[in-house]
Amino acid sequence: MKILVPVKRVIDFNVKPRVKSDGSGVDLANVKMSMNPFDEIAVEEAVRLKEAGKASEILVVSIGVKQAQETLRTALAMGADRAILVTASEDVHQDVEPLAVARILKAVAEAEKPDLVIAGKQAIDNDMNAVGQMLAALLGWSQASFASSLTLEEGHASVVREVDGGLQTVRVKLPAVITADLRLNEPRYASLPNIMKAKKKPLEEKTPADYGVDASPRLTILKTAEPPSRKAGIKVGSVDELISKLKTEAGVI
Repeated sequence: MKILVPVKRVIDFNVKPRVKSDGSGVDLANVKMSMNPFDEIAVEEAVRLKEAGKASEILVVSIGVKQAQETLRTALAMGADRAILVTASEDVHQDVEPLAVARILKAVAEAEKPDLVIAGKQAIDNDMNAVGQMLAALLGWSQASFASSLTLEEGHASVVREVDGGLQTVRVKLPAVITADLRLNEPRYASLPNIMKAKKKPLEEKTPADYGVDASPRLTILKTAEPPSRKAGIKVGSVDELISKLKTEAGVI
């Protein structure tokens, strides 16, 4: 079984993003970048499936700027076998839109013929949560999103999903697209020997044109702004005063 895992280069989750002074976007100058945390979980799950003898090859793909090579090397150090970098933008501030990413991944999937795609449920920079679902629709494959548990059976995958009301178990036919939620696993740290080995693993560079896809942006960001600062709270002297303020000032009751 071959597993395809898309990974994205994003601002490290420990870093507090800053908005540019002109409001044109997020300032990425001298900012630490790393693999999207949900994608790390997806890579870890693929590696665990390989270690369990359920998969024979793990292919990681990143679509974005050339600097995403380091993200792919991290995935290779975690245990992936080879990587493809699709350079779809020269500007680190230009995000590749979900539909373009899904179309490129569809072309990669058709060329590589994986049996399973495991992706992070969303990227922490734009939180769109769209690529996995779009990819499944374009390929015509089964899909299971927000997976907190994954078990492979003969020709099928059993997935426990996190939904608003609790947990839902679904059984999907392979090939399928599965998106990983936070509680699916805890990713490993890449060891130094594996980091060194990752430098020798194959990393192929492509462009969207190689897959016949136009990745030109269709959306324009008009303005980026910091969220409004939270107002200071107040103390009330009694329950009656609290109820009065909730009625007259907050208007919630």
